[in-house]
Amino acid sequence: MNVVVLCSGGMDSVTALYWARREHRIAAAISFDYGAKHNHREIPFAAEHAARMGARHEVIALDFVARSFASDLLQRGGEIPEGHYEAENMKRTVVPFRNAIMLSIACGWAESAGAGGVVLAAHGGDHAIYPDCRDAFLRAMGEAMRLGTYARVELLRPFIAMNKGGIAAEGARLGVDFARTWSCYKGGAVHCGKCGTCVERREAFAQAGIADPTNYESQEPLPPKPTND
Repeated sequence: MNVVVLCSGGMDSVTALYWARREHRIAAAISFDYGAKHNHREIPFAAEHAARMGARHEVIALDFVARSFASDLLQRGGEIPEGHYEAENMKRTVVPFRNAIMLSIACGWAESAGAGGVVLAAHGGDHAIYPDCRDAFLRAMGEAMRLGTYARVELLRPFIAMNKGGIAAEGARLGVDFARTWSCYKGGAVHCGKCGTCVERREAFAQAGIADPTNYESQEPLPPKPTND
């Protein structure tokens, strides 16, 4: 099947791109520039990996998100919080309904390009904080995509039952160069090592038993996972 892959340039979506190359035919890798603090750091990696496999890469600007939405992830938002990625303060990085917006666009793009599927790298570790990554939402969104297109475009979620450690292991098997991916929400010269996405990245390599190739500004001990008391 021809598929469109949502590829931000992070380790999850780059792994999804390599998974899609193995399992399907890639019509395009699509990145969205929505005014996040780290877009300028991650999107070039998406372009790099697409070029490595000879796939088309498209960058779609969502200027209205940068102007109108409230999130500390955006350039106009507050400071990126630090701590465990499941901590309550990480909700400040949620961009409201982001996946629904991106999937709607990717679905229309896929049908226009003659592709039958859209690949999204959402995984189990996203569920605590991001409501538009959870299984119930994505099943509903997938049904809407299927019913709303003549091509009955499918939403493919190969990592939905995995944690990020599982994705790291899968990426290693697929030959992903994780040094050429970006996670840090702060978008600085190097990964900060302390924001939620850096913590999740560091945990993932440890869980997978894989050497972490990332240069972090801070290597202080990882914060504990929050309890649900």
